[in-house]
Amino acid sequence: MAELTVLDTKIAEVLGLAQAAQGAIDKVSKLVDNEMLRSELEQVKQEAVATEERTTQLVENLDGKKTAVLDKARETKQEANEMMSTYLGDDADGLDGFEFLTMAEAAEVGHWQIVGKLNEKARIDELQEIVEWVVPIQARHFQQALEGSVRLAAEEDPNEVEG
Repeated sequence: MAELTVLDTKIAEVLGLAQAAQGAIDKVSKLVDNEMLRSELEQVKQEAVATEERTTQLVENLDGKKTAVLDKARETKQEANEMMSTYLGDDADGLDGFEFLTMAEAAEVGHWQIVGKLNEKARIDELQEIVEWVVPIQARHFQQALEGSVRLAAEEDPNEVEG
């Protein structure tokens, strides 16, 4: 198997996170009754699909490393899915879902900024185009998840007993 550079590994991680985000959005959408939030989630999912497609296209051009990067992406997706399963158990509600998305989106925007910083030295034009396109999108996703969490928290009765 090809040895991956730090940048290759980070590209794999952002790809795996984009893949995992789609499943997380599907799960959280089922937990939320608010149609506006569900509509926002659908847009986020479409952008996660576009991110996956653009990043996969980049990976397709990595001579001799494509398989290793895709394997690492699958590993990252699996790890993210395991975290989601742990966090969103059988008793999860919409607020729990949005709290999880807030953490996940923070991870995505952070990872993409790291990829951008690493690419300042690597200077891969196609990657730079993706970074410039996706970082503002990921920052918006984080903000939307945070605002959704706060909106749902405002609807909660703070004195209600859980369970």
